[in-house]
Amino acid sequence: MSATLRHFSSEEVHAALDFAALVEALRAQFASEAIAPVRSSHAVTPAGDRLLLMPAWDGVSLGVKIVTVFPGNRARGVPSVAALYVLMDGVTGHPVALIDGEPLTLRRTGAASALASSMLSREDAAHLVIVGTGALAPYMAEAHCAVRGIERISVWGRTPAHVERTVDTLVAQGLPARATASLQRALADADIVSCATTAREPLVFSADVRDGTHVDLVGAFTPDMRESDDALVARASLFVDTFAGALKEGGDLVQPMSRGVIARESIRAELAELVTGAHPGRRTRDEVTLFKSVGTGVEDLCAARLVAQRLLRDR
Repeated sequence: MSATLRHFSSEEVHAALDFAALVEALRAQFASEAIAPVRSSHAVTPAGDRLLLMPAWDGVSLGVKIVTVFPGNRARGVPSVAALYVLMDGVTGHPVALIDGEPLTLRRTGAASALASSMLSREDAAHLVIVGTGALAPYMAEAHCAVRGIERISVWGRTPAHVERTVDTLVAQGLPARATASLQRALADADIVSCATTAREPLVFSADVRDGTHVDLVGAFTPDMRESDDALVARASLFVDTFAGALKEGGDLVQPMSRGVIARESIRAELAELVTGAHPGRRTRDEVTLFKSVGTGVEDLCAARLVAQRLLRDR
C-alpha cells in the first residue's frame, strides 16, 4: 500500500458531504453509464456473521464498499455493523483513498431519497414526517429539507425517549422538528413521509395517507421486511432507486408482487430514468408517489469520489 494513501475519518466525510452538493452529484452520476452489480452477501461464521460487498465503476473511478454485520457484537459492546470504502482510480486501478463507510452510507442514502423527492414530491411540500428514530433519521430529515421548503417536521417512533433524542438533534441543527405521538394523525397532514425502520409489518397504511403525498421508504431492505401496506403500494405511482436491487431485496415491493397485488410493470421508473427525463416523475398534484430504495453501489461511488475530490484538493 502506498504511504500516501489517505484515510478519511467519519468527521471528514460528514464535513465534505453537504446535501445540496451530494444531491446534484448523484443526479449527474445516475445519468452516467455507471455499473453497480447487486451487492453480494456471504455467511462467514455459523453464528450468522456476514460480509457484504458493494462494487461500482464508471470509467473515471471504481470502488467497493466492504460491510460486516456481526450481530454478536452487541454483547461485546461494539457496533454490529462496520463499513469501509476503498476508492480506486478508474484508469490505473490503483487505490486512491480509504473512507469511513458509515457516514458515507448515511449521507448517500439521505441524498438519494432527496434526489427522488426533487422529482416526485410536490414543489410546495412543507410538512415532513419522519418514521423511525435510528441512525438514519436525522440525515433523512436534513436531506429532504435540502430540496424542499420544509416548514414542519414531525418525528414518530416506538420509543418516546428515542423520538425526543432525534427531535433534539434536528432542533440543534436549526430544523423545525417536533415529536408526534400519533403517526396516523401526522400522516393525515403530511406532504412527504420518510421511513427508515427495520419493521417487518406495515407502519404506513394507505387509509392514513392523503392524496398528493410522497412516500419515501428506505427501510425494509430484505424481502421479509416492509413499511407499507398492500393498499398503499397498489394505489401509489411506484419508483425505485434501481430495478435490480429493489425488485430483489425491497420487501415493500417483493411481497405484494409475489401475491399478484402489483406486477413488474407497476414500477414506473428507476432513478436513472427520472434524472434523464425518460420518465417525467410526478404527473399530477393529487398523485401519491412512492419511492423504494435499498441502496446501490452507484451512490457509494459518487459520494466517495466527492469526498476525495474535496479533501485531496484541500490538502
